[in-house]
Amino acid sequence: MPPSLRLEKITPDTVDAALALRVHPHQEKNVAPVATSLAEAYAFGDTAWPRLIFDGEELVGFLMAFLDIQWAPKKDPEDRRSGLWRLNISADHQGKGYGSFAVEAVREEIRRRGGSLMYVSWEPGENGPGDFYLKHGFRTTGETTGGQTVGVLDVVDG
Repeated sequence: MPPSLRLEKITPDTVDAALALRVHPHQEKNVAPVATSLAEAYAFGDTAWPRLIFDGEELVGFLMAFLDIQWAPKKDPEDRRSGLWRLNISADHQGKGYGSFAVEAVREEIRRRGGSLMYVSWEPGENGPGDFYLKHGFRTTGETTGGQTVGVLDVVDG
């Protein structure tokens, strides 16, 4: 990946650009808008990790990770997981490796925090991101959450 790629926190100077970020229209049913993600980040506090993806000075995407969150607290309060919660790459920047950068950035953050597994969930079906995640090494767990397929990836290689 080019050295110009970086993650940044959302600030008062970048929030409007973040809220304006749009995926392709046919993908809108598969991922929540950034505004929804930011509201959830506020509600979930330190377990949410929202970041903007920049290539140089250009905003190209948004990601939000969940870090050490209770996965299904009513079912198993001890089951805590980390992973990629949201990934929105702007429509005009898709297919350029930014999604791959985002997956690796979240993987590295989970590794840095001592985690060993990275989870993701996705809307199944046409135009969904399932093939993208499977191509990046995620394997399905057989679980679903909110009707979405759950995948997992080992954070440490080997």
